[in-house]
Amino acid sequence: MKNIIIISIGVLAIFLSCGKSNQKLNSITSDNERINEALTYCSANNFNDDFCILIDMSIHSGKKRLFILNLETKEIEKSYLVSHGCGKNSWGSDESKTTPKFSNAYDSHLSSLGKYSIGNRGWSSYGVNINYRIHGLEATNSNANARDIVFHSWSPVSDEEIYPSGTAEGWGCPAVSNNAFLEIDPLLRNSKKTILMWIYK
Repeated sequence: MKNIIIISIGVLAIFLSCGKSNQKLNSITSDNERINEALTYCSANNFNDDFCILIDMSIHSGKKRLFILNLETKEIEKSYLVSHGCGKNSWGSDESKTTPKFSNAYDSHLSSLGKYSIGNRGWSSYGVNINYRIHGLEATNSNANARDIVFHSWSPVSDEEIYPSGTAEGWGCPAVSNNAFLEIDPLLRNSKKTILMWIYK
């Protein structure tokens, strides 16, 4: 009986040490409705059905909220910090770390919600000098390509969570740290099918 109690306390301690970020991770992996929608969408549109990228903008920007979802196992394989648009706030600030706004309008400097297809790999003036075009697939993000919204790395984005501070805000692109991008880039580059990126809140 004593051994059981010790093990239980140990598990509880580990669980508590994970904090809210990992609790959110667990809620995503148990969100079968969203996962099944992503899998159905990928299958119906001949997208890569091995993995997709989910970005949960309801999470504080100082916590990891970009997730690589394995669509076969329905498990989160990796998670990263990611920026959102600053809007009328100062570029590079974290003023809307808990209250991001979203828009599909030109010059809004805001991120757009919805599903995207990840397109061509190209040169970027930021981070590791690589980006991917992302093409909005819904009315809420249909102007993404025309707005030059791309997936790229950005030096101000940290590798590790910085809560209660927030991630630096740009002009609407989902940007990750340089090291994070170097991990994600081979997945995108080596995929033979289009990859889904879904930004939601």
